[in-house]
Amino acid sequence: MTFQIYPAIDILDGRCVQLVQGDPDTATVYGEPLCCAHRWISEGADALHVINLDGAFGNAGKNVELIRALISETGVSVQLGGGIRSVDDAASWLELGIDRVILGTLAIRDPACIGVISEEFGSDRVMASVDSRGDTVVVRGWREAAGEYLEWAHRFEALGAGSLLYTNVDVEGLQRGIQREPVIRLLERSCIPVVVAGGISSISDIIGLKKLGAAGIVLGSALYSGKINLRDALEVRE
Repeated sequence: MTFQIYPAIDILDGRCVQLVQGDPDTATVYGEPLCCAHRWISEGADALHVINLDGAFGNAGKNVELIRALISETGVSVQLGGGIRSVDDAASWLELGIDRVILGTLAIRDPACIGVISEEFGSDRVMASVDSRGDTVVVRGWREAAGEYLEWAHRFEALGAGSLLYTNVDVEGLQRGIQREPVIRLLERSCIPVVVAGGISSISDIIGLKKLGAAGIVLGSALYSGKINLRDALEVRE
């Protein structure tokens, strides 16, 4: 399996932003989402990680048309999260052409939805989000605690998720490097691919996660700030 690198396109109020530890008050704006997407594609990206932050914070309908345009105009693989609050929401995005939906709050509130969506569309199109602060899963824009992260990861896998997205909220957006131990514990327990986000700030972080057995990574703040060069990152895939 190819180690995949996903540039993040996080959308808040119609703009591409990066947050520090999920706090909307820390948003740094990087321009139009489509422009950012085309930039990363021009530098070699063949997949994007798109998050509707307004949806994560409770306004699921915001940015929908913009995301539709991004899907139709980029032509690359897109995994999408944020504001997916029902099986019907997930189905509508998958039918529109999203390659994979990321289920966070919905997966916690209604775990059976994972099996329903996986059965209809295939498990490879369902990614369950394991966002943790310490060892605790956090949901609803990372504002509510929901239980131990390894237990939820195991449950998501058993229910039919085809992959996991692990985000370490403690280091997300800080550009100070990853915390290896929680990643190692998750990878040791998981039999499905795990994509890692949060704190990735150097090529050595990327190489380290690949060696640990991660299926891929999401690049956010360090990519946008210039701390990581995408072309250099993509060379790690080889």
